[in-house]
Amino acid sequence: MQLWRERELLELLIFKLEEQRLLLESGNTRWIHLASREIERVLEQLRESGLGRDVEVAAVAREWGMPDATTLAQLLEAAPTGTWREVFAEHRIALTERMAEVAQLKDANETHLRAASRAVDETLAGLEASTGEYTTGGGRVREDTARIVDREI
Repeated sequence: MQLWRERELLELLIFKLEEQRLLLESGNTRWIHLASREIERVLEQLRESGLGRDVEVAAVAREWGMPDATTLAQLLEAAPTGTWREVFAEHRIALTERMAEVAQLKDANETHLRAASRAVDETLAGLEASTGEYTTGGGRVREDTARIVDREI
């Protein structure tokens, strides 16, 4: 059940990364912070699930006469029956495939985020005219250009 839980969480992470990618590709950055927060929540659940998996794998490893620090791959090799080997092999393949998909989406999203950041930087660099300073009545206090030396002295 722990392995199923981890697979479901990876599916949810893939969905959240897809959401983020769609937002980035559409240029709709308004909701990126919410998508990122949801991704962080799923990652936290995955960390907790990983700890739970480690506990369960250690318990099964002890039962099968293996060290506590046994990996899923090692457990698969030491499985006492073909049925257990099949079950662990299926989970291992599914987890590996999902992790590869997560890595691919993460890389794509990072590329989109870098491009969005560059676009913002270029837009800000292109803004030449500053607003100057204004009084509370809306009148201009001084010109738009900054002065190092007061020319009116």
